Amino acid sequence: MTQDLLDVTFAALADPTRRAILARLAHGEATVTELAEPFAMSQPAISKHLKVLERAGLVARGRDAQRRPCRLVAEPLKDATEWLGEYSRFWDGAFSKLDLVLEGEQRHPESRGETD
Repeated sequence: MTQDLLDVTFAALADPTRRAILARLAHGEATVTELAEPFAMSQPAISKHLKVLERAGLVARGRDAQRRPCRLVAEPLKDATEWLGEYSRFWDGAFSKLDLVLEGEQRHPESRGETD
């Protein structure tokens, strides 16, 4: 995934309303009206959030007779998760080293200047 796509994905995910919309769409398609129901905002405001999600490639709109259901497109989330996974490995390694240090201090309290 290119840096530009990651930037757009993370910018879209930065807003709690957009994250809530994605969480709802993870359970299945929904119309703008259905997506707006739990929020204290207008349908045009929800539509603006949907446009941001669409530009990030996280949401696609279909056409079903008179309805235009929205659906989640998970691929950018997978790419972002893989990118974050690189840092997860870093933190796992750092915490493993910290565990070793703490275990050593528990076995040898005299190294901290303490005695039993």
